Amino acid sequence: MKRLILTLAAAGLLASCASIENSDAINTERELSAAGFQMKLADTPERLAHVKSLPQRKLFPTEKDGSTVFIYADATQCQCIYAGSEQDYQEYQRISLRQRDVNEASMAASNLSMAEEDAPLDWGLWGDWRRPFYY
Repeated sequence: MKRLILTLAAAGLLASCASIENSDAINTERELSAAGFQMKLADTPERLAHVKSLPQRKLFPTEKDGSTVFIYADATQCQCIYAGSEQDYQEYQRISLRQRDVNEASMAASNLSMAEEDAPLDWGLWGDWRRPFYY
């Protein structure tokens, strides 16, 4: 019985990690698209094999016709590659940084909200209020 519980717990943990990774990949792919990266599906066995041979879910530079091109490969989620120029990469960095700031602000607001729930205001401590509150 113990083994079964441990096995189920481990499976749940792995599923949770996979879900987070997929969510991160989806967010990254949205940001890449917004930045101007072009997506190409691995719609043939040869293309899929090539996508699988590339570093997965990591943005990396390579050369094409004397120019730097940034590549992001995902053989699991979209079975595709994203390719973008130096300018697209700079825009992706800007979008990614802005999104991180939004996420941090959202977390801070959530933590503040939790703190407010934990410590209700003691109105009696503040005495009388002359005007009524209309909220």
